[in-house]
Amino acid sequence: MIDRLKLFLRLREDTFNPKLLTLFKEGLSRQQLQQELIAGVIVAIVALPLAIAFAIASGVTPDKGLVTAVIAGFIIAALSGSRVQIGGPTGAFIPIVYGIVQQYGVDGLIVSTLMAGLLLVAMGLGRLGSVIKFIPHSLVVGFTTGIALIIFSSQVKDLLGLPIEKVPAEFVEKWQVYVQYLGQTNFWAAGIAIATATIAFAFPKISTKIPGALVAILIFTPLVQLFHLPVDTIQTRFGDIPTSLPVPALPHVTWTMLHELIRPAFTIAMLGAIESLLCAVVADSMAGGNHRSNTELIAQGLGNIGAALFGGIPATGAIARTATNIKNGGRTPIAGMTHAVVLLLIMLFAGAWAKLIPLSVLAGILVYVSYNMSEWRTFRSILRGQRADVMVLLTTFFLTVFFDLTVAIEIGMVLAAFLFIRRMAELGDIRPVEGRVGEMEEQSDADSMQFYPIPPDVQVFELNGPLFFGVAHKFKEAMRRVSKPPKVLILRMRFVPTIDETGIHNLREFVRNMQARNVRIILSGVAPMLHGELEEAGLIGMVGADNVVSHISQAVERARAYVEQG
Repeated sequence: MIDRLKLFLRLREDTFNPKLLTLFKEGLSRQQLQQELIAGVIVAIVALPLAIAFAIASGVTPDKGLVTAVIAGFIIAALSGSRVQIGGPTGAFIPIVYGIVQQYGVDGLIVSTLMAGLLLVAMGLGRLGSVIKFIPHSLVVGFTTGIALIIFSSQVKDLLGLPIEKVPAEFVEKWQVYVQYLGQTNFWAAGIAIATATIAFAFPKISTKIPGALVAILIFTPLVQLFHLPVDTIQTRFGDIPTSLPVPALPHVTWTMLHELIRPAFTIAMLGAIESLLCAVVADSMAGGNHRSNTELIAQGLGNIGAALFGGIPATGAIARTATNIKNGGRTPIAGMTHAVVLLLIMLFAGAWAKLIPLSVLAGILVYVSYNMSEWRTFRSILRGQRADVMVLLTTFFLTVFFDLTVAIEIGMVLAAFLFIRRMAELGDIRPVEGRVGEMEEQSDADSMQFYPIPPDVQVFELNGPLFFGVAHKFKEAMRRVSKPPKVLILRMRFVPTIDETGIHNLREFVRNMQARNVRIILSGVAPMLHGELEEAGLIGMVGADNVVSHISQAVERARAYVEQG
Protein backbone atom coordinates (compact mmCIF):
# COMPACT_ATOMS: atom_id res chain seq x y z
CA MET A 1 0.00 0.00 0.00
CA ILE A 2 2.83 2.37 0.93
CA ASP A 3 4.64 1.58 -2.33
CA ARG A 4 1.48 2.37 -4.31
CA LEU A 5 1.08 5.65 -2.46
CA LYS A 6 4.71 6.58 -3.22
CA LEU A 7 4.16 5.72 -6.90
CA PHE A 8 1.00 7.85 -6.99
CA LEU A 9 2.78 10.81 -5.43
CA ARG A 10 5.68 10.44 -7.86
CA LEU A 11 3.30 10.34 -10.82
CA ARG A 12 1.45 13.39 -9.45
CA GLU A 13 4.70 15.32 -9.17
CA ASP A 14 5.65 14.37 -12.73
CA THR A 15 2.22 15.48 -13.98
CA PHE A 16 1.29 18.59 -11.98
CA ASN A 17 3.77 20.23 -9.62
CA PRO A 18 3.78 24.04 -9.98
CA LYS A 19 7.04 25.84 -9.32
CA LEU A 20 5.16 28.16 -6.94
CA LEU A 21 4.78 25.22 -4.52
CA THR A 22 8.53 24.67 -4.70
CA LEU A 23 9.03 28.36 -3.93
CA PHE A 24 6.85 28.06 -0.81
CA LYS A 25 9.03 25.18 0.38
CA GLU A 26 12.30 26.99 -0.30
CA GLY A 27 11.26 30.45 0.89
CA LEU A 28 12.05 33.88 -0.56
CA SER A 29 14.35 36.58 0.78
CA ARG A 30 13.12 40.15 1.19
CA GLN A 31 15.67 41.38 -1.35
CA GLN A 32 14.56 38.83 -3.94
CA LEU A 33 10.89 39.65 -3.33
CA GLN A 34 11.67 43.30 -4.05
CA GLN A 35 13.44 42.30 -7.27
CA GLU A 36 10.45 40.14 -8.30
CA LEU A 37 8.05 43.04 -7.81
CA ILE A 38 10.25 45.39 -9.86
CA ALA A 39 10.55 42.82 -12.66
CA GLY A 40 6.77 42.31 -12.62
CA VAL A 41 6.12 46.05 -13.02
CA ILE A 42 8.57 46.32 -15.92
CA VAL A 43 7.05 43.29 -17.68
CA ALA A 44 3.57 44.80 -17.26
CA ILE A 45 4.75 48.00 -18.96
CA VAL A 46 6.09 45.90 -21.85
CA ALA A 47 2.92 43.78 -22.01
CA LEU A 48 0.43 46.68 -22.05
CA PRO A 49 0.80 47.87 -25.66
CA LEU A 50 1.34 44.32 -26.92
CA ALA A 51 -1.86 43.01 -25.33
CA ILE A 52 -3.86 45.83 -26.94
CA ALA A 53 -2.12 45.47 -30.32
CA PHE A 54 -2.53 41.70 -30.46
CA ALA A 55 -6.23 41.97 -29.66
CA ILE A 56 -6.90 44.56 -32.34
CA ALA A 57 -4.88 42.63 -34.94
CA SER A 58 -6.89 39.52 -34.03
CA GLY A 59 -10.15 41.23 -34.93
CA VAL A 60 -11.46 41.79 -31.39
CA THR A 61 -11.70 44.83 -29.12
CA PRO A 62 -8.55 45.96 -27.25
CA ASP A 63 -9.98 45.21 -23.80
CA LYS A 64 -10.02 41.48 -24.60
CA GLY A 65 -6.25 41.53 -24.93
CA LEU A 66 -5.92 43.23 -21.54
CA VAL A 67 -8.37 40.79 -19.92
CA THR A 68 -6.37 37.87 -21.30
CA ALA A 69 -3.07 39.29 -20.07
CA VAL A 70 -4.55 39.77 -16.59
CA ILE A 71 -6.50 36.51 -16.13
CA ALA A 72 -4.40 34.05 -18.15
CA GLY A 73 -1.18 35.82 -17.14
CA PHE A 74 -1.92 35.39 -13.43
CA ILE A 75 -3.10 31.76 -13.68
CA ILE A 76 -0.19 30.69 -15.88
CA ALA A 77 2.38 32.32 -13.60
CA ALA A 78 0.81 30.85 -10.44
CA LEU A 79 0.55 27.29 -11.79
CA SER A 80 3.43 27.22 -14.28
CA GLY A 81 6.02 24.48 -14.51
CA SER A 82 8.57 27.22 -15.17
CA ARG A 83 9.76 29.70 -12.54
CA VAL A 84 9.84 32.65 -14.93
CA GLN A 85 7.22 32.00 -17.60
CA ILE A 86 5.12 35.04 -18.56
CA GLY A 87 1.83 34.13 -20.21
CA GLY A 88 -0.59 36.22 -22.23
CA PRO A 89 -1.78 36.92 -25.77
CA THR A 90 0.92 36.53 -28.41
CA GLY A 91 1.36 37.31 -32.09
CA ALA A 92 1.35 33.63 -32.98
CA PHE A 93 -2.40 33.44 -32.39
CA ILE A 94 -3.34 36.44 -34.55
CA PRO A 95 -4.15 34.60 -37.82
CA ILE A 96 -6.04 31.74 -36.20
CA VAL A 97 -8.03 34.04 -33.90
CA TYR A 98 -8.83 36.45 -36.75
CA GLY A 99 -10.07 33.56 -38.89
CA ILE A 100 -12.31 32.20 -36.10
CA VAL A 101 -13.79 35.62 -35.36
CA GLN A 102 -14.53 36.26 -39.04
CA GLN A 103 -16.25 32.88 -39.47
CA TYR A 104 -17.83 32.13 -36.09
CA GLY A 105 -17.87 35.44 -34.24
CA VAL A 106 -16.60 36.21 -30.75
CA ASP A 107 -18.75 33.47 -29.20
CA GLY A 108 -17.06 30.93 -31.48
CA LEU A 109 -13.66 32.24 -30.38
CA ILE A 110 -14.57 31.88 -26.69
CA VAL A 111 -15.76 28.30 -27.22
CA SER A 112 -12.62 27.47 -29.23
CA THR A 113 -10.38 28.91 -26.50
CA LEU A 114 -12.26 26.99 -23.82
CA MET A 115 -11.97 23.73 -25.78
CA ALA A 116 -8.27 24.40 -26.42
CA GLY A 117 -7.76 24.92 -22.68
CA LEU A 118 -9.40 21.57 -21.94
CA LEU A 119 -7.23 19.90 -24.59
CA LEU A 120 -4.08 21.39 -23.06
CA VAL A 121 -5.06 20.14 -19.60
CA ALA A 122 -5.73 16.68 -21.07
CA MET A 123 -2.33 16.74 -22.80
CA GLY A 124 -0.64 17.60 -19.53
CA LEU A 125 -2.52 14.95 -17.56
CA GLY A 126 -1.64 12.48 -20.32
CA ARG A 127 2.02 13.42 -19.77
CA LEU A 128 2.51 14.52 -23.37
CA GLY A 129 4.77 17.42 -22.44
CA SER A 130 7.90 15.65 -23.64
CA VAL A 131 6.22 14.47 -26.87
CA ILE A 132 5.61 18.06 -28.04
CA LYS A 133 9.37 18.60 -28.05
CA PHE A 134 9.74 16.15 -30.93
CA ILE A 135 7.87 18.37 -33.41
CA PRO A 136 10.35 19.12 -36.23
CA HIS A 137 12.15 22.46 -35.99
CA SER A 138 11.60 23.10 -39.71
CA LEU A 139 7.83 22.85 -39.17
CA VAL A 140 7.92 25.33 -36.26
CA VAL A 141 10.05 27.80 -38.24
CA GLY A 142 7.77 27.39 -41.27
CA PHE A 143 4.54 28.34 -39.54
CA THR A 144 6.22 30.95 -37.30
CA THR A 145 7.66 32.77 -40.32
CA GLY A 146 4.31 32.45 -42.08
CA ILE A 147 2.55 33.97 -39.07
CA ALA A 148 5.05 36.85 -39.06
CA LEU A 149 4.22 37.62 -42.70
CA ILE A 150 0.49 37.46 -41.95
CA ILE A 151 0.87 39.84 -38.99
CA PHE A 152 2.77 42.32 -41.16
CA SER A 153 0.13 42.02 -43.90
CA SER A 154 -2.68 42.61 -41.42
CA GLN A 155 -1.11 45.93 -40.34
CA VAL A 156 -0.66 47.59 -43.73
CA LYS A 157 -4.05 49.33 -43.49
CA ASP A 158 -3.14 51.11 -40.23
CA LEU A 159 0.51 51.35 -41.19
CA LEU A 160 -0.38 53.53 -44.19
CA GLY A 161 -3.67 54.90 -42.86
CA LEU A 162 -5.62 53.45 -45.80
CA PRO A 163 -9.40 54.20 -45.75
CA ILE A 164 -10.47 50.56 -46.20
CA GLU A 165 -13.76 49.60 -44.55
CA LYS A 166 -13.19 45.84 -44.43
CA VAL A 167 -9.87 44.17 -45.19
CA PRO A 168 -10.26 40.73 -46.85
CA ALA A 169 -9.07 37.76 -44.82
CA GLU A 170 -7.32 36.02 -47.73
CA PHE A 171 -3.67 36.94 -48.22
CA VAL A 172 -3.72 37.58 -51.99
CA GLU A 173 -7.03 39.47 -51.92
CA LYS A 174 -5.76 41.56 -49.02
CA TRP A 175 -2.73 42.76 -50.98
CA GLN A 176 -4.83 43.40 -54.08
CA VAL A 177 -7.01 45.78 -52.02
CA TYR A 178 -3.92 47.44 -50.53
CA VAL A 179 -2.59 48.15 -54.02
CA GLN A 180 -5.95 49.66 -55.05
CA TYR A 181 -5.96 52.06 -52.09
CA LEU A 182 -2.23 52.85 -52.15
CA GLY A 183 -2.88 56.28 -53.69
CA GLN A 184 -4.94 57.25 -50.60
CA THR A 185 -2.10 56.80 -48.12
CA ASN A 186 -2.35 58.95 -44.98
CA PHE A 187 1.19 60.26 -44.67
CA TRP A 188 0.66 61.34 -41.06
CA ALA A 189 -0.23 57.76 -40.11
CA ALA A 190 2.57 56.31 -42.23
CA GLY A 191 5.12 58.68 -40.70
CA ILE A 192 4.02 57.85 -37.13
CA ALA A 193 4.08 54.10 -37.85
CA ILE A 194 7.55 54.22 -39.40
CA ALA A 195 8.84 56.38 -36.54
CA THR A 196 7.34 53.94 -34.00
CA ALA A 197 8.98 50.95 -35.65
CA THR A 198 12.30 52.83 -35.78
CA ILE A 199 12.11 53.65 -32.07
CA ALA A 200 11.20 50.03 -31.26
CA PHE A 201 14.22 48.75 -33.17
CA ALA A 202 16.68 51.40 -31.96
CA PHE A 203 15.70 52.03 -28.33
CA PRO A 204 17.15 48.77 -26.89
CA LYS A 205 20.60 50.20 -27.70
CA ILE A 206 19.80 53.09 -25.35
CA SER A 207 18.01 51.17 -22.59
CA THR A 208 16.89 47.59 -22.10
CA LYS A 209 14.79 48.48 -19.08
CA ILE A 210 12.20 50.58 -20.92
CA PRO A 211 10.61 49.13 -24.08
CA GLY A 212 10.78 51.21 -27.24
CA ALA A 213 7.08 50.49 -27.86
CA LEU A 214 6.12 52.32 -24.66
CA VAL A 215 8.40 55.24 -25.55
CA ALA A 216 6.66 55.57 -28.93
CA ILE A 217 3.23 55.53 -27.26
CA LEU A 218 4.29 58.21 -24.77
CA ILE A 219 5.63 60.40 -27.58
CA PHE A 220 2.97 60.10 -30.28
CA THR A 221 -0.24 59.77 -28.25
CA PRO A 222 -0.03 63.29 -26.78
CA LEU A 223 1.28 64.71 -30.10
CA VAL A 224 -1.75 63.36 -31.98
CA GLN A 225 -4.12 64.83 -29.37
CA LEU A 226 -2.27 68.14 -29.04
CA PHE A 227 -2.06 68.89 -32.77
CA HIS A 228 -5.29 67.07 -33.73
CA LEU A 229 -3.48 64.97 -36.32
CA PRO A 230 -5.82 63.14 -38.74
CA VAL A 231 -5.06 59.56 -37.64
CA ASP A 232 -7.32 56.88 -36.16
CA THR A 233 -7.05 56.05 -32.47
CA ILE A 234 -8.43 53.19 -30.39
CA GLN A 235 -11.30 55.44 -29.33
CA THR A 236 -12.31 56.53 -32.85
CA ARG A 237 -12.57 52.92 -34.01
CA PHE A 238 -13.53 50.93 -30.90
CA GLY A 239 -14.90 53.48 -28.44
CA ASP A 240 -13.97 53.52 -24.76
CA ILE A 241 -11.93 50.77 -23.11
CA PRO A 242 -13.83 49.22 -20.17
CA THR A 243 -12.28 50.04 -16.81
CA SER A 244 -13.38 46.86 -15.04
CA LEU A 245 -13.17 43.12 -15.55
CA PRO A 246 -16.21 41.51 -17.19
CA VAL A 247 -18.39 39.03 -15.31
CA PRO A 248 -17.40 35.40 -16.06
CA ALA A 249 -19.90 33.84 -18.46
CA LEU A 250 -20.30 31.06 -21.00
CA PRO A 251 -21.79 31.61 -24.47
CA HIS A 252 -24.61 29.45 -25.75
CA VAL A 253 -23.01 26.27 -27.08
CA THR A 254 -24.53 23.83 -29.56
CA TRP A 255 -23.31 20.43 -30.69
CA THR A 256 -22.92 21.76 -34.24
CA MET A 257 -20.72 24.57 -32.94
CA LEU A 258 -18.53 22.11 -31.00
CA HIS A 259 -18.19 19.90 -34.06
CA GLU A 260 -17.16 22.81 -36.28
CA LEU A 261 -14.75 24.34 -33.78
CA ILE A 262 -12.80 21.22 -32.79
CA ARG A 263 -10.20 21.74 -35.54
CA PRO A 264 -9.39 25.39 -34.72
CA ALA A 265 -9.45 24.48 -31.02
CA PHE A 266 -6.92 21.73 -31.67
CA THR A 267 -4.75 24.20 -33.57
CA ILE A 268 -4.89 26.70 -30.68
CA ALA A 269 -3.96 23.90 -28.25
CA MET A 270 -1.05 22.66 -30.37
CA LEU A 271 0.22 26.17 -31.01
CA GLY A 272 -0.11 27.06 -27.35
CA ALA A 273 1.72 23.90 -26.29
CA ILE A 274 4.56 24.42 -28.77
CA GLU A 275 5.00 28.13 -27.99
CA SER A 276 4.85 27.70 -24.22
CA LEU A 277 7.31 24.81 -24.11
CA LEU A 278 9.69 26.59 -26.50
CA CYS A 279 9.47 29.63 -24.25
CA ALA A 280 10.17 27.46 -21.19
CA VAL A 281 13.25 25.96 -22.87
CA VAL A 282 14.56 29.44 -23.72
CA ALA A 283 13.89 30.53 -20.15
CA ASP A 284 15.82 27.52 -18.81
CA SER A 285 18.84 28.47 -20.89
CA MET A 286 18.69 32.11 -19.75
CA ALA A 287 17.90 31.69 -16.05
CA GLY A 288 19.06 28.14 -15.35
CA GLY A 289 16.93 25.34 -13.96
CA ASN A 290 14.57 22.90 -15.63
CA HIS A 291 10.89 23.42 -16.34
CA ARG A 292 8.21 20.78 -15.77
CA SER A 293 6.63 20.32 -19.17
CA ASN A 294 3.45 18.48 -18.12
CA THR A 295 2.76 21.01 -15.38
CA GLU A 296 3.33 23.77 -17.92
CA LEU A 297 0.71 22.33 -20.29
CA ILE A 298 -1.85 22.07 -17.50
CA ALA A 299 -1.12 25.66 -16.42
CA GLN A 300 -1.52 26.88 -20.01
CA GLY A 301 -4.79 24.98 -20.31
CA LEU A 302 -6.22 26.43 -17.08
CA GLY A 303 -5.03 29.89 -18.13
CA ASN A 304 -6.91 29.62 -21.42
CA ILE A 305 -10.03 28.31 -19.68
CA GLY A 306 -9.89 31.29 -17.32
CA ALA A 307 -9.39 33.74 -20.19
CA ALA A 308 -12.32 32.23 -22.11
CA LEU A 309 -14.66 32.52 -19.11
CA PHE A 310 -13.88 36.25 -18.93
CA GLY A 311 -14.33 36.70 -22.70
CA GLY A 312 -10.62 36.80 -23.52
CA ILE A 313 -8.54 35.37 -26.35
CA PRO A 314 -6.02 32.48 -26.41
CA ALA A 315 -2.84 32.82 -24.37
CA THR A 316 0.51 31.08 -24.21
CA GLY A 317 4.06 31.64 -23.02
CA ALA A 318 5.48 34.88 -24.41
CA ILE A 319 9.20 34.62 -25.18
CA ALA A 320 9.89 38.38 -25.35
CA ARG A 321 8.09 39.14 -22.08
CA THR A 322 9.67 36.11 -20.36
CA ALA A 323 13.12 37.27 -21.50
CA THR A 324 12.35 40.78 -20.18
CA ASN A 325 11.37 39.24 -16.85
CA ILE A 326 14.64 37.33 -16.59
CA LYS A 327 16.81 40.28 -17.64
CA ASN A 328 15.22 42.42 -14.94
CA GLY A 329 15.87 39.93 -12.15
CA GLY A 330 12.68 37.86 -12.14
CA ARG A 331 13.43 34.34 -10.89
CA THR A 332 10.14 33.17 -9.39
CA PRO A 333 6.43 33.05 -10.34
CA ILE A 334 5.90 36.14 -8.13
CA ALA A 335 7.09 38.37 -11.00
CA GLY A 336 4.56 36.91 -13.45
CA MET A 337 1.73 37.24 -10.95
CA THR A 338 2.80 40.84 -10.22
CA HIS A 339 2.77 41.67 -13.93
CA ALA A 340 -0.87 40.53 -14.15
CA VAL A 341 -1.91 42.55 -11.08
CA VAL A 342 -0.19 45.70 -12.39
CA LEU A 343 -1.96 45.30 -15.74
CA LEU A 344 -5.26 45.02 -13.90
CA LEU A 345 -4.53 48.26 -12.03
CA ILE A 346 -3.63 49.99 -15.30
CA MET A 347 -6.87 48.74 -16.83
CA LEU A 348 -8.90 49.97 -13.85
CA PHE A 349 -7.31 53.39 -13.42
CA ALA A 350 -5.68 54.29 -16.78
CA GLY A 351 -8.03 52.75 -19.35
CA ALA A 352 -9.35 56.18 -20.27
CA TRP A 353 -5.87 57.19 -21.40
CA ALA A 354 -5.16 53.96 -23.30
CA LYS A 355 -8.08 54.64 -25.67
CA LEU A 356 -6.16 57.64 -27.07
CA ILE A 357 -3.31 55.51 -28.49
CA PRO A 358 -3.06 55.96 -32.30
CA LEU A 359 -3.62 52.77 -34.30
CA SER A 360 -0.62 53.67 -36.48
CA VAL A 361 1.57 53.42 -33.37
CA LEU A 362 0.22 49.92 -32.67
CA ALA A 363 0.83 49.03 -36.33
CA GLY A 364 4.45 50.14 -36.00
CA ILE A 365 4.81 48.02 -32.86
CA LEU A 366 3.43 44.96 -34.65
CA VAL A 367 5.82 45.48 -37.56
CA TYR A 368 8.61 45.22 -34.99
CA VAL A 369 6.98 42.12 -33.47
CA SER A 370 6.55 40.43 -36.86
CA TYR A 371 10.20 41.05 -37.75
CA ASN A 372 11.35 39.43 -34.50
CA MET A 373 8.98 36.51 -35.08
CA SER A 374 10.08 35.90 -38.65
CA GLU A 375 13.26 33.97 -37.82
CA TRP A 376 14.41 34.77 -41.36
CA ARG A 377 18.01 33.84 -40.60
CA THR A 378 16.96 30.38 -39.41
CA PHE A 379 14.59 30.12 -42.38
CA ARG A 380 17.45 30.84 -44.77
CA SER A 381 19.70 28.37 -42.96
CA ILE A 382 17.16 25.53 -43.26
CA LEU A 383 16.78 26.25 -47.00
CA ARG A 384 20.46 25.30 -47.35
CA GLY A 385 19.96 22.05 -45.46
CA GLN A 386 18.49 18.64 -46.23
CA ARG A 387 15.78 18.34 -48.85
CA ALA A 388 13.26 16.78 -46.43
CA ASP A 389 13.55 19.72 -44.01
CA VAL A 390 13.24 22.19 -46.89
CA MET A 391 10.03 20.47 -48.03
CA VAL A 392 8.50 20.63 -44.54
CA LEU A 393 9.60 24.26 -44.11
CA LEU A 394 8.22 25.56 -47.42
CA THR A 395 5.03 23.48 -47.28
CA THR A 396 4.19 24.71 -43.79
CA PHE A 397 5.12 28.31 -44.65
CA PHE A 398 3.01 28.55 -47.83
CA LEU A 399 0.03 26.71 -46.31
CA THR A 400 0.10 29.11 -43.33
CA VAL A 401 0.18 32.17 -45.58
CA PHE A 402 -2.21 31.13 -48.37
CA PHE A 403 -4.62 28.80 -46.52
CA ASP A 404 -4.66 28.73 -42.72
CA LEU A 405 -2.63 27.63 -39.75
CA THR A 406 -4.83 24.62 -38.99
CA VAL A 407 -4.20 23.10 -42.41
CA ALA A 408 -0.50 24.03 -42.22
CA ILE A 409 0.08 22.23 -38.91
CA GLU A 410 -1.93 19.15 -39.92
CA ILE A 411 -0.32 18.70 -43.33
CA GLY A 412 3.10 19.75 -42.04
CA MET A 413 2.99 17.11 -39.30
CA VAL A 414 1.85 14.40 -41.72
CA LEU A 415 4.51 15.36 -44.27
CA ALA A 416 7.22 15.43 -41.59
CA ALA A 417 6.11 11.98 -40.38
CA PHE A 418 6.18 10.51 -43.90
CA LEU A 419 9.61 11.99 -44.60
CA PHE A 420 10.89 10.62 -41.30
CA ILE A 421 9.52 7.17 -42.14
CA ARG A 422 11.18 7.37 -45.54
CA ARG A 423 14.49 8.37 -43.94
CA MET A 424 14.25 5.50 -41.46
CA ALA A 425 13.36 3.11 -44.26
CA GLU A 426 16.46 4.20 -46.18
CA LEU A 427 18.56 3.31 -43.14
CA GLY A 428 17.10 -0.18 -43.10
CA ASP A 429 18.95 -2.80 -45.11
CA ILE A 430 18.23 -6.48 -45.78
CA ARG A 431 20.87 -8.27 -47.84
CA PRO A 432 22.18 -11.78 -48.40
CA VAL A 433 25.68 -12.59 -47.14
CA GLU A 434 27.95 -14.58 -49.44
CA GLY A 435 31.05 -16.63 -48.60
CA ARG A 436 31.92 -15.81 -45.00
CA VAL A 437 30.29 -14.13 -42.03
CA GLY A 438 31.63 -12.97 -38.69
CA GLU A 439 32.41 -9.25 -38.84
CA MET A 440 33.14 -7.79 -35.41
CA GLU A 441 30.12 -7.67 -33.14
CA GLU A 442 31.83 -6.68 -29.90
CA GLN A 443 35.48 -6.27 -29.06
CA SER A 444 34.95 -8.31 -25.90
CA ASP A 445 33.54 -11.27 -27.85
CA ALA A 446 36.02 -14.16 -27.89
CA ASP A 447 35.03 -15.06 -31.47
CA SER A 448 34.77 -11.49 -32.78
CA MET A 449 37.90 -11.60 -34.94
CA GLN A 450 37.16 -14.94 -36.53
CA PHE A 451 35.46 -15.51 -39.87
CA TYR A 452 33.00 -18.30 -40.40
CA PRO A 453 32.64 -19.92 -43.83
CA ILE A 454 29.02 -20.49 -44.73
CA PRO A 455 28.39 -24.26 -45.11
CA PRO A 456 26.78 -25.59 -48.28
CA ASP A 457 22.98 -25.57 -48.31
CA VAL A 458 22.99 -22.65 -45.84
CA GLN A 459 21.98 -19.05 -46.59
CA VAL A 460 22.53 -15.99 -44.39
CA PHE A 461 20.55 -12.75 -44.52
CA GLU A 462 21.77 -9.66 -42.62
CA LEU A 463 18.99 -7.38 -41.31
CA ASN A 464 19.92 -3.79 -40.34
CA GLY A 465 17.71 -1.15 -38.79
CA PRO A 466 14.19 -1.29 -37.33
CA LEU A 467 11.94 -3.84 -39.02
CA PHE A 468 8.76 -1.77 -39.37
CA PHE A 469 6.09 -1.07 -41.95
CA GLY A 470 8.33 1.43 -43.74
CA VAL A 471 10.77 -1.32 -44.74
CA ALA A 472 8.21 -4.10 -45.20
CA HIS A 473 8.63 -3.99 -48.97
CA LYS A 474 12.39 -4.42 -48.61
CA PHE A 475 11.90 -7.50 -46.48
CA LYS A 476 9.53 -9.06 -49.01
CA GLU A 477 11.85 -8.29 -51.93
CA ALA A 478 14.85 -9.73 -50.11
CA MET A 479 13.00 -12.90 -49.18
CA ARG A 480 11.91 -13.41 -52.80
CA ARG A 481 15.58 -13.89 -53.63
CA VAL A 482 15.41 -17.25 -51.87
CA SER A 483 14.42 -18.94 -55.14
CA LYS A 484 16.15 -22.23 -54.41
CA PRO A 485 15.42 -23.00 -50.78
CA PRO A 486 18.46 -24.02 -48.70
CA LYS A 487 18.30 -26.54 -45.89
CA VAL A 488 19.00 -23.84 -43.29
CA LEU A 489 18.45 -20.08 -43.45
CA ILE A 490 20.08 -17.80 -40.87
CA LEU A 491 18.54 -14.38 -40.20
CA ARG A 492 21.23 -12.25 -38.57
CA MET A 493 19.40 -9.59 -36.51
CA ARG A 494 22.15 -8.01 -34.39
CA PHE A 495 21.35 -4.52 -35.73
CA VAL A 496 17.54 -4.75 -35.50
CA PRO A 497 16.54 -2.64 -32.45
CA THR A 498 12.76 -3.09 -32.73
CA ILE A 499 9.96 -4.53 -34.84
CA ASP A 500 6.36 -3.43 -35.39
CA GLU A 501 3.20 -5.39 -36.21
CA THR A 502 3.83 -5.25 -39.97
CA GLY A 503 7.36 -6.54 -39.49
CA ILE A 504 6.08 -9.34 -37.25
CA HIS A 505 3.42 -10.25 -39.83
CA ASN A 506 5.95 -10.39 -42.67
CA LEU A 507 8.45 -12.36 -40.60
CA ARG A 508 5.75 -14.81 -39.51
CA GLU A 509 4.61 -15.37 -43.10
CA PHE A 510 8.20 -15.86 -44.22
CA VAL A 511 8.89 -18.46 -41.49
CA ARG A 512 5.70 -20.36 -42.39
CA ASN A 513 6.63 -20.30 -46.08
CA MET A 514 10.16 -21.56 -45.42
CA GLN A 515 9.00 -24.26 -43.01
CA ALA A 516 6.48 -25.44 -45.58
CA ARG A 517 9.49 -25.96 -47.88
CA ASN A 518 11.37 -27.86 -45.14
CA VAL A 519 13.80 -25.02 -44.46
CA ARG A 520 15.01 -24.54 -40.88
CA ILE A 521 15.18 -20.96 -39.62
CA ILE A 522 17.87 -19.77 -37.18
CA LEU A 523 17.77 -16.28 -35.64
CA SER A 524 21.12 -14.82 -34.63
CA GLY A 525 22.02 -11.83 -32.44
CA VAL A 526 18.48 -11.04 -31.27
CA ALA A 527 18.57 -8.21 -28.71
CA PRO A 528 16.79 -8.85 -25.37
CA MET A 529 14.00 -6.32 -26.03
CA LEU A 530 13.45 -7.63 -29.54
CA HIS A 531 13.49 -11.20 -28.18
CA GLY A 532 10.61 -10.30 -25.86
CA GLU A 533 8.57 -8.82 -28.75
CA LEU A 534 9.17 -11.92 -30.91
CA GLU A 535 8.25 -14.20 -28.02
CA GLU A 536 4.97 -12.38 -27.41
CA ALA A 537 4.18 -12.69 -31.12
CA GLY A 538 4.81 -16.46 -31.02
CA LEU A 539 7.76 -16.33 -33.43
CA ILE A 540 10.24 -17.79 -30.95
CA GLY A 541 7.96 -20.79 -30.58
CA MET A 542 7.63 -21.12 -34.37
CA VAL A 543 11.38 -21.35 -35.04
CA GLY A 544 12.14 -23.11 -31.75
CA ALA A 545 13.87 -21.59 -28.74
CA ASP A 546 17.05 -23.59 -29.49
CA ASN A 547 17.24 -21.91 -32.90
CA VAL A 548 17.50 -18.40 -31.41
CA VAL A 549 21.18 -17.83 -30.61
CA SER A 550 23.19 -14.84 -29.44
CA HIS A 551 26.20 -15.02 -31.81
CA ILE A 552 26.77 -15.83 -35.47
CA SER A 553 29.34 -18.49 -34.57
CA GLN A 554 26.64 -20.47 -32.77
CA ALA A 555 24.25 -19.99 -35.67
CA VAL A 556 26.82 -21.29 -38.21
CA GLU A 557 27.69 -24.30 -36.05
CA ARG A 558 24.04 -25.15 -35.55
CA ALA A 559 23.34 -24.80 -39.28
CA ARG A 560 26.31 -27.06 -40.08
CA ALA A 561 24.96 -29.70 -37.68
CA TYR A 562 21.54 -29.59 -39.35
CA VAL A 563 23.11 -29.98 -42.81
CA GLU A 564 25.25 -32.93 -41.68
CA GLN A 565 22.21 -34.63 -40.17
CA GLY A 566 20.67 -34.46 -43.61
